[in-house]
Amino acid sequence: MKLLFDKLYLLASLCVCTSCSKGTDEQITAIVDTTVSVAPAVDPKVATTVGFFLDEWQPKSYIVPSYTEFTAPTEALTTVTLDASKIIAKIPPQIFGHNANTWMGTFTDTPSFINDISNLKPNIIRWPAGSGSDGYFWNASPTQDPNNSSRQRPSAQYMKDWGVPDKHIDKDGNAVDAFFFYGQTNDNWRASLTNYYDMLRQTNNKGIITVNYGFARYGTSANPVATAAHLAAEWVRYDKGRTQYWEIGNENYADWEAGYRIDVSKNKDGQPEFLTGKLYAQHFKVYADSMRKAAAEVGAKIKIGAVMQESKTEAWQNNTTKTWNATLIPEINNQADFYIVHNYITPYGQKSNAATILTAAQTVPAQMMSFVTNEITQNGGAIKPIAFTEWNMWALDLKQQVSNISGLFALTVQGEAIKNNYGLAARWDLLNGWENGNDHGLFSDGGSGDDPRWNPRPSFYYMYYFQKMIGDRLVSSAVTGTGNTAIKSYASTYSTGQVNITLLNTSNVPLTVEVKTSNFRMGSRFYWYSLEGSNDNGEFSRKVLVNGIGPKGAAGGPADYHSLKARSASTAGGIKVIVPAYGSVCMMVDKK
Repeated sequence: MKLLFDKLYLLASLCVCTSCSKGTDEQITAIVDTTVSVAPAVDPKVATTVGFFLDEWQPKSYIVPSYTEFTAPTEALTTVTLDASKIIAKIPPQIFGHNANTWMGTFTDTPSFINDISNLKPNIIRWPAGSGSDGYFWNASPTQDPNNSSRQRPSAQYMKDWGVPDKHIDKDGNAVDAFFFYGQTNDNWRASLTNYYDMLRQTNNKGIITVNYGFARYGTSANPVATAAHLAAEWVRYDKGRTQYWEIGNENYADWEAGYRIDVSKNKDGQPEFLTGKLYAQHFKVYADSMRKAAAEVGAKIKIGAVMQESKTEAWQNNTTKTWNATLIPEINNQADFYIVHNYITPYGQKSNAATILTAAQTVPAQMMSFVTNEITQNGGAIKPIAFTEWNMWALDLKQQVSNISGLFALTVQGEAIKNNYGLAARWDLLNGWENGNDHGLFSDGGSGDDPRWNPRPSFYYMYYFQKMIGDRLVSSAVTGTGNTAIKSYASTYSTGQVNITLLNTSNVPLTVEVKTSNFRMGSRFYWYSLEGSNDNGEFSRKVLVNGIGPKGAAGGPADYHSLKARSASTAGGIKVIVPAYGSVCMMVDKK
């Protein structure tokens, strides 16, 4: 029987290798080698901070990529060992999300963008913007301001009916022109609400919508809270179940947000000049009641999130920020379905180097999760799912935000978001403004003059290959040996039995790594994509090379990324790869 089994297994292995050499995509099937002892893998209890964000989780099948035979190194000083039986968490599909904004253009008239977002598949795309959400009127059209030829505002009738003011009060108490964003536009430079929904449909993604909370504060109607809540509920009715996740406001604890401070002489329901967490919570409950009733009317199931302040406050911050969580949590009385946090992770306003950026990505998500869960419990609340709906970096003036390092940073933030049990994470944002390289956009806006509009930046490629190769469950991995402090790893398994390991090199020299496995029946081949910067702009190359192939122009990555062949080698000599300096290797390993 042993001899017969060996012959059958050899035949199965030969069949798999023959089919792989054809370079076609197919799912592997093979006879299981029962001679290797494998401990059972048991899914852990779903973390409370993830909760319903796993409701749409689906098992993922391993797909053999087209590949090119590649000679793997023979020696390695660093070892990464993954244990396929030690499951950390199922991977929420919403972890790979992004933010869209109203000034990106109309989405659907750019075939390359639609194709790239379809390939990237973030699963969740937030709308309509960050702080712009607190000036967004989804059912309003813009008209020319009769007093300012360079400014638009809602129609006079809309402003009268809804109580939208001409002026906001800024943090210093000055009356300034109110900013507005509109759902009903026909411009070629900004997206309408219809454009957004069409983009989601065409790219097979879903949305998370941030409704205008600031209007509950600065509105001038007799009951601005009820008026603003009704406007949000009407959007839920209009949406008709297309969107499950809804946020009430954006960073409302902060003095840059519309509604933080109001003109009390214009307010008609006795609100105080400055917002507090308690007042926001009171208003949240009015919004949530109206929106849930609207959802029931159209047969939709929605989840509604409340804004939290995400980190330890500093002496210079205002009293609203300092007291936000302590006054919010008791008043909201567990009536939010989830809590919202934002973080731009690196030190504010600094010319951070690569080491600082990557260290922050590795540490801040865990620190933030610890902080917000402690804030909830210490103030008498129940832990709810946590949605990290805006993240990126503050690092500036060295083109960090548009660089290869930004890609490595993005991969790390997503990996840490999974590891630390966030239910959702969404990068800010898909397209922004060049600003001499201080540009969070995943795609170029064309402002640099040498990088065409809608050309994907390095972060796109890192996130694309990370998600392409990752399985459906995060598992334990450990790094040992020389260079171990520079190598980071995220390991995962597929429901079909194969494993993935993503290796990151946070140093400026290439490192050779051997991957070892436990509780896994290794197959005959492994496959990988190697990502690294080029030799432009010092640490912050604007290019990314994938398996040695880069962009034709001054920035971005290979145009044929979606069809680019993986590298592959036999596992007979072990699994060894060179992880490039400030680069990553995204790998999949066959099972027997």
